[in-house]
Amino acid sequence: MREPVFTGACSAIITPFDESGAVNYDLFGRIIDEQIQRGVDAICVCGTTGECSTLTIREHIAVVEYCVKHVNHRVKVIAGAGSNDTSAAVYLSQHAEDSGADALLHVTPYYNKASQTGLIKHYEYIADRTELPVILYNVPSRTGVSFTAETYQVLSRHPHINGVKEASGNFSLLAHTKAICGDDFYIWSGNDDQVVPMMSLGAKGVISVVANIAPEIMVQMTHLCLEDRFQEAAQLQLKYMDFIDALFLEVNPIPIKAAMNLAGYGVGSLRLPLCDMTDGPLETLRQSMLKLGLLSA
Repeated sequence: MREPVFTGACSAIITPFDESGAVNYDLFGRIIDEQIQRGVDAICVCGTTGECSTLTIREHIAVVEYCVKHVNHRVKVIAGAGSNDTSAAVYLSQHAEDSGADALLHVTPYYNKASQTGLIKHYEYIADRTELPVILYNVPSRTGVSFTAETYQVLSRHPHINGVKEASGNFSLLAHTKAICGDDFYIWSGNDDQVVPMMSLGAKGVISVVANIAPEIMVQMTHLCLEDRFQEAAQLQLKYMDFIDALFLEVNPIPIKAAMNLAGYGVGSLRLPLCDMTDGPLETLRQSMLKLGLLSA
């Protein structure tokens, strides 16, 4: 039986930019160090939260390489490598493998709205061309397409496909997937507001936006679940719900970058078509951070 890429909390790490809009590698290194010092079990680089959609191919490859080198085996590094172009996804995967990444994260092909057969062919083609474990990423609110449990079952038979980051919010899909795929196809929550209920159904942890600003909380929440201490984990989930909601008042990663700037990290702005958070939601976010002691008055 294969092992999960990680258990617990993986930070879906942001990509900081400097005043010119270029990647701020010095700050990125400091953020990586802090994440590891504060207990995260893994780091996911160049995912949605890392603004992969507005990085050039060269930047994407360079950011993955820098992250892998800087982490230096202290935790697992999962490299985002997804694309709506299968050949481009293979290209990013092979570069991530060459850089020394531990695993790959592959979002469903966006815009194309592939059929289930198309999804199977896409992922099998990629997985045949890398030795790294592949984590599928189901986020239909962004891509316009979702896996079915039956498609997961087919893909789970591939030796390089380790599991899925599930961000559909569909608990029926989760339950049916667990029922027909068994224990050799791993599931991680892709939604910070659903960590505990998903782990109660067998998920192994979370790939988390919140972990950028409150890594200890997500580590504690997931590890309590792994220890079958779900009541205590649920208390944490509920305590942080207002803050989690505030981090998604506008599309990710707009609010998490705003939160980190409020907290003094200086991670810079975003690249168009993403833009800074508007005043009303920003104040709601600020108040939620003050309430939890994540921000000084």
